[in-house]
Amino acid sequence: MEMIELNEVQERVLLIGVQEMDGDDTEESLQELGELAQTAGAEVLGTVIQRRESVHPGTYIGKGKIDEVRELLWETEATGVICDDELSPAQMNNLQQELECKVMDRTLLILDIFARHATTSEGKLQVELAQLRYRAARLAGLGNSLSRLGGGIGTRGPGEKKLEMDRRVIRTRISRLKQELEEVVRHRDLIRGRRRKSEQKVVALVGYTSVGKSALFRALTGADVLEDAKLFATLDTTTRGIRLSGKQEVLLTDTVGFIRKLPHHLVEAFKSTLEEACCADILIHVVDASSAQMEQQMGVVYETLHQLGADDRPVITVFNKQDLLPERRVCRDRHAEACVPASAHTGEGLEEIRGAIEQILRDDKIYIERLYPYEKAGLLQLIRRKGELMAEEYRAEGIFVQAYVPADIYMDV
Repeated sequence: MEMIELNEVQERVLLIGVQEMDGDDTEESLQELGELAQTAGAEVLGTVIQRRESVHPGTYIGKGKIDEVRELLWETEATGVICDDELSPAQMNNLQQELECKVMDRTLLILDIFARHATTSEGKLQVELAQLRYRAARLAGLGNSLSRLGGGIGTRGPGEKKLEMDRRVIRTRISRLKQELEEVVRHRDLIRGRRRKSEQKVVALVGYTSVGKSALFRALTGADVLEDAKLFATLDTTTRGIRLSGKQEVLLTDTVGFIRKLPHHLVEAFKSTLEEACCADILIHVVDASSAQMEQQMGVVYETLHQLGADDRPVITVFNKQDLLPERRVCRDRHAEACVPASAHTGEGLEEIRGAIEQILRDDKIYIERLYPYEKAGLLQLIRRKGELMAEEYRAEGIFVQAYVPADIYMDV
């Protein structure tokens, strides 16, 4: 019996964007779209930008630009196009008919990358939920592919039944996925509740995708996590403990990266993962200091944190990838309590990051120097659990302690 080998066909695509005003970030956004396409395994053959006041409501780009894209498709032998915004069902359907090729949008591309990179059961559930929500909104626009006839008497046939059947199947699956994700959320809430009871502080790494969060996480914790230069290499949340110089331990959590025009479907589906940032005591905002779009990427991160309701947390901004800079430059962030130049690759700045975490934690504590009689030695356990025990010295008259303690136990110790 002859074995049939299935090879994945590589997409050959053109990128299309609409520039609505001079000086916006359309070119940078399309450059990023190209990186996304390559991450998804596609070959980018060209880029087309149309300058107009707003996207065309029916076809995303205007008639003249459609003719230009059609000609470019023929010249480059591209198999499809990717638009830099989320298309409505009508836009996707009309553009597909005009160009007679595969039409994709930014959301569909990101969903495909997420589907490739999801490894845990939670990640797979979240990706499938986002995909189904995306498809459900586009069923009505599939037209001939579902043999759907027009409305009115004598037009109700198998096409309409097929459409309703698909909608029902998707609604049922979405409902089941929601229930399964609710279980995941309950489990996460249980873990967070235990952390709050133990009063262990949580620090979350946030940042634009592909800025080196996972590499920094590995450098700080020694955890064996995936490091990849590709966009969205890490989807699943990982948490490990790190010990600070003052004998205090905090939990460090790595989260999914942010990106321009993060699709609403993904924000909703990945809410349980993104909530790690909302529940953290401190945020470490990781920035790629070598990126030409550093400022814009920082803006996207803060906008996303605002949408999540996590913009009231103290922030340490880490300007990562210093080893890639030809010369040191001054980096500032007015939103941050501290800024640290660092390199996860060389280890530069790691101790400064730990020191910045310690300093923020100490800001809410009171420094004490006290001599405890030996019969009150049990108080040291309370200080260790809720505060930061800096030093202890056993003397003839008792135990001399230097520590930082929270205000709620200051009178007790």
